[in-house]
Amino acid sequence: MSVQALVFDAYGTLYDVHSVVRRCESCFPGKGTQLSQLWRSRQLEYTWQRSLMQRYVPFSQVTREALAYACAALGLELSVERMEALLSEYLRLEPFPEVPAALERMKMKRAILSNGSPDLLDPLVRSSGLRFDAVLSVDELKIFKPAPQVYELAVRRLNLPKERIGFVSSNCWDALGAKSYGFRVYWINRGGAPLDRLGFAPDAQVKSLAELADEVLR
Repeated sequence: MSVQALVFDAYGTLYDVHSVVRRCESCFPGKGTQLSQLWRSRQLEYTWQRSLMQRYVPFSQVTREALAYACAALGLELSVERMEALLSEYLRLEPFPEVPAALERMKMKRAILSNGSPDLLDPLVRSSGLRFDAVLSVDELKIFKPAPQVYELAVRRLNLPKERIGFVSSNCWDALGAKSYGFRVYWINRGGAPLDRLGFAPDAQVKSLAELADEVLR
């Protein structure tokens, strides 16, 4: 059964979360890459922990708290000015180089389904110039991926059966959460990582959105 719509994760799939490295490095010379990596890993961990605790806060707050933790863990002095400068980078993350052209090739309904809260996600999409039929946030549900009801949101908003939706993510845990829910899943495995052992596998594994376009246009 062919898909009629593609639903994309935003952070790490369309937009490079580590494009913040330059600003991290300018604030903390010699620590930019380390800070970016720890910031991102703690950001994800907080979403999972808050979902399990049923203590939702918007992703913008999660991102702020993860940055504060990462700086404390690395012994970096985080002033208010530095915090705001670093957080502002999430409003203009860079798309991966192949993304704009690949999206233009895929002439079907396209949506974003993201952990991002609207105060971060909407300005990011506008600034990037990427076009989507819908931009969906977990903020509507007050729980983060990979909760099944998050993926259900795409079904309701796109008015399509889940079997007709292709889900695209570079985050393996997200891809497998979507597969568990029942989507056709494309894992963008840019780094050649091994598959997470969660009892599911994606329908296809590609290295970039350009390869994804080749796959869905066959």
